[in-house]
Amino acid sequence: MLDGDDVLLIKRSPHKRLFPNKINGLGGHVEGNEDVATAVTREIMEEAGITVTNLWLAGIVNVAVSEGERDTAVTNGIPGVMLFVFTAQAASRETRASDEGELLWVPLTAVADLDWVDGKPDLLWQALEARERGRPFFAHKKS
Repeated sequence: MLDGDDVLLIKRSPHKRLFPNKINGLGGHVEGNEDVATAVTREIMEEAGITVTNLWLAGIVNVAVSEGERDTAVTNGIPGVMLFVFTAQAASRETRASDEGELLWVPLTAVADLDWVDGKPDLLWQALEARERGRPFFAHKKS
């Protein structure tokens, strides 16, 4: 989510089981009755209370489960996770509070100094580069 040279990020709530207090982009899950673009706009509205314009699919990442997690994941029917990475323009900078965490407008020049979920903002940089090139990126990573 962009507004000029600022990006909207979330500092995950301390009560979250996964990645408490870590910085991430806004996101969530696709419901059974919706497509990916609909899920993105719904999740942004739920988490931040704002609408977006210029929604653009920047990349797709296949996150495979590690060997240690494989038995549990397959038993639960989850061999991995697909991340659909989007960029969008914010229709407004006014956000509302979320149980998911604290919403932060951060200058792009400052994002590298934050405490990210994966240690660094690689997906953000890949998404912005893909948007500039005009073609999405595709990646595979292990959890």
